[in-house]
Amino acid sequence: MSAEKIRDFDESTAFLGDYGLFQVLIIVLLSLSAIPCGYMGLIVVFVSDTPEHHCKVSVNSTRNGTDVESTSSWIGPDSCSRYKLTDNGTESAISNERCVDGWVFSTERYSSTIVSEWDLVCENAWKVPFSTSLFFVGVLIGSFISGHLSDRFGRKPVFFFTMVLQTVTALIQATSVSWVMFCILNCLRGLSQISNYVTSLVLGCEMLGQSSRVRFTLLGHSVGFGLGYALLPLVAYFIRGWRMLLVASAIPSFLFIPSWWVIPESPRWLLQKGRLEEAERVIRNAAKRNRVPAPEIIFRAGDCLESMQNNGEEVHTYTYVDLIRTPNMRNITILGNLIWLSVSMVFYGLSLNTSSLHGNVYLNCFLSAVIDIGAYIAMWVLLKRVPRPTLLFTALMFCGILLLLLQLVPEDMPVMFQVLVLVGKMGVSGAYSFIYVIFTELIPTVVRNMGLGMVSTAARIGTVICPFVVYVGVYSKILPYIIFGTISIMAAAVSMLLPDTRNNKLPDLISQAKPIRNFSCQ
Repeated sequence: MSAEKIRDFDESTAFLGDYGLFQVLIIVLLSLSAIPCGYMGLIVVFVSDTPEHHCKVSVNSTRNGTDVESTSSWIGPDSCSRYKLTDNGTESAISNERCVDGWVFSTERYSSTIVSEWDLVCENAWKVPFSTSLFFVGVLIGSFISGHLSDRFGRKPVFFFTMVLQTVTALIQATSVSWVMFCILNCLRGLSQISNYVTSLVLGCEMLGQSSRVRFTLLGHSVGFGLGYALLPLVAYFIRGWRMLLVASAIPSFLFIPSWWVIPESPRWLLQKGRLEEAERVIRNAAKRNRVPAPEIIFRAGDCLESMQNNGEEVHTYTYVDLIRTPNMRNITILGNLIWLSVSMVFYGLSLNTSSLHGNVYLNCFLSAVIDIGAYIAMWVLLKRVPRPTLLFTALMFCGILLLLLQLVPEDMPVMFQVLVLVGKMGVSGAYSFIYVIFTELIPTVVRNMGLGMVSTAARIGTVICPFVVYVGVYSKILPYIIFGTISIMAAAVSMLLPDTRNNKLPDLISQAKPIRNFSCQ
């Protein structure tokens, strides 16, 4: 019976209903917590953007009575060199020299960015994508360690600790006195951002039933991330300095801290740890909020431990080794790593590249965010109508094809180019939100946060690389899109190997994980 009790957790708590006050409160609070993750993850678009600039001239040079400065807005053939007058007898000639006196940066779009603050142009231009990559290195580290910590110490403490860490780090980063200090804090901010996002997702999914869980993931959590992304250009439009933009972005998270006394620990995690009394207390409090009667006995003592023994699994602290110990979990982990790496690389690559699109950078960023939100809603509408692998395949293939079509767009049609990029991004945005749904349903409770942490770590390898792929656009505008389009199509092909998890309960034990298609899972 104990094995059935754990296996049928949703049935054991079905008396709560799907959308009582408890579930609505959890959905709203955890969805709101994703808003700071949305703008913190993409704030680099404005903090690290490169304003128009030209060489600074210490002496006003003239040629034939005409100011050289007035003959060119760049004061030279490009932004990395300037004209230099040389006397040759009675003749004056012009030659080029490097910008030895520094640069003058336009303040038309920004009052300051890290580029204008520390002259990150020309031979130092590599430092811009490098600082962005370090943010994603932090995300990579956070993805790896947060899963283990929350599986060991609980979802709730890790969720709130990383929320505070993200806020404090952003405030300190706003006081950076050097590019090196900025980079170190950027890495730490990335670590806390992804840890907070993934842990809040797992926490919500494990407390909700099947119907409300899917709605929370796509219409709540993902839309919350999209709203944060949409708020970013609105705030950045009014706050043009990078330091105050970081401060303004950090403050709202402090308002969320009192929810510690409202959001409980995951009852599934408590059951997995054998803390049945605490799990039952969470469910009874939920029943009280929903004003429904609870059974006299919800869980029996020893259910969790016995269920694992009855399924041939030793009671032990699960580690990352358990993600590859059995053939089926190994296949799920490998495919998850490949898909997450590809989807995240394309999603963040297209998001970070909005500043290079034709037109107003604030409007482009806002449109990109609105398209993301539309994609999340579309995925939710299609979720119950289309098999999971087919939906993921279609979204990624749609994105890949449109990105590859960009090379056919004439250079004198920038608006058409921009439309194809933004519409194509809709496909990968939908896929980005959807992979959280399908892999939450594939990975068992006992290793779920570690599993999501591992695939999220693989995803961050892609995001570490993507700023440099975007930087290639300086030399070839179309090449980044060809790379992203090809990767999207490859991920689409791999996604067809995943099983369909529609209308399935969340697996609690490794033995309950659904088998990968066309793989031997003996």
